[in-house]
Amino acid sequence: MHPVDQTLPPFKLVTSGLQHVAAMYAGVVAPPMILGPAVGLSAAETAFLMGASLFTAGLATLLQTIGFWKVGARLPFVNGVSFAGVTPMIAVGKAHGAEDALPVIFGAVIVAGLLGFALAPYFGRLVRFFPPVVTGTVITLIGVSLLPVAFNWAQGGNPEAADYGSLRNIALAALTLAIVLLLRRLLRGFLQQIAILLGLIAGTLVAIPFGMTDFGAIGDAAPIGFPTPFHFGAPQFDLAAIVSLCIVMLVCMTESTADMLALGRIVDRPADERTIEGGLRADTLGTALSPLFNGFACSAFAQNIGLVAMTKVRSRYVVATAGGILVLLGLCPMAASVIALVPLPVLGGAGVVLFGSVAASGIQTLSGAALEKGGNALIVAASVGVGLIPIAAPAFYRAFPDGFLVILDSGISTGCVMAIALNLFFNHLGRKDSSDPSPSTEASPSAEPDSDRLAGAGPARQAGEGRLQ
Repeated sequence: MHPVDQTLPPFKLVTSGLQHVAAMYAGVVAPPMILGPAVGLSAAETAFLMGASLFTAGLATLLQTIGFWKVGARLPFVNGVSFAGVTPMIAVGKAHGAEDALPVIFGAVIVAGLLGFALAPYFGRLVRFFPPVVTGTVITLIGVSLLPVAFNWAQGGNPEAADYGSLRNIALAALTLAIVLLLRRLLRGFLQQIAILLGLIAGTLVAIPFGMTDFGAIGDAAPIGFPTPFHFGAPQFDLAAIVSLCIVMLVCMTESTADMLALGRIVDRPADERTIEGGLRADTLGTALSPLFNGFACSAFAQNIGLVAMTKVRSRYVVATAGGILVLLGLCPMAASVIALVPLPVLGGAGVVLFGSVAASGIQTLSGAALEKGGNALIVAASVGVGLIPIAAPAFYRAFPDGFLVILDSGISTGCVMAIALNLFFNHLGRKDSSDPSPSTEASPSAEPDSDRLAGAGPARQAGEGRLQ
């Protein structure tokens, strides 16, 4: 049995699943935390929206890992609320006023999810355009693009806070990073695999005496709270909002495709056309269902790919357990507030390792992309350069129309599109003999039949486990 399909003992399932929840928690609650006040919600309504996001993220993750019919990548693939939709949703909310903001947003998200579900089979066929020179570039960009998130967390997460970037915050992040590295070096076996979780616990315990954890949220939270369907009103359908969120959905699908290819290589089960199609169906179906429970567009969480790469725990049932925990957190606000005790600087320290692991996996993939041949080195150079623009120069695209910013502000999306286009230009266009493999396609994920690949998931495959970790 391939490690992806293996189950673990209950204790390991729960603790490893908690690691995934801890790694993604801040990313799940941040979009509703930003959106709520922007559209005029009270603190209590914003908290309700955060719980709903946890609940829908859990449902989407279960769709990805367990799946049914042709839905689900059946990889250790975590789903949650996409950051790509935050800016467009704020714009939609301000245009329609506080009373109609969320119903209009939810209506647009439903349509975007259904459109994405219909387009999933066509996106799945794009896998042949993702050879190692493309996937390695995109994986590297995923890791590098996430590192600023970790640095922001390490400084405190809120640039307007008085202690943002303080020595205390940075010292706590550095201490957490040191603890994680030390635990990875000294521990063995299962304890080494949960070094991130242990580091988060240790960092939180250190933060308590300095008053950097907020226990008040636990006392204010209700023990049980179900995300009432259409709590903010029945969905409304506005054409401009629908177009905006459909663009967001396409961006999410592009990023999820790249993330599935990255994860497939990390777990040594390359994502083929069927896997990508199933994964995108889970993304888009989860998106279409989320507004029913007051949630938003769902997409892959790349930080959890770094966790898989670091821990080498590849079982999809671990991530399915994380999905179940997220559902429970959505149903139990008090339990969710316990997870929220982890200070952002602690998450930032651990995030440096998590996100750096993704970038390292991309670099390792590029090492097998024959960069010395053809234009492959130029493909990587130009794509990485374009993908880093939103990070290195955040205001670079300020003169472009707002509709373009949904794509241009995502370095992963722009870098991915650039890598695909340049790979076509250098390695496909004008080639008269299509049977002559180009340097970039010899090791393509789709180069070997899926049945042959899965049939080889025995001793030969196991001998190569961890090659990309």
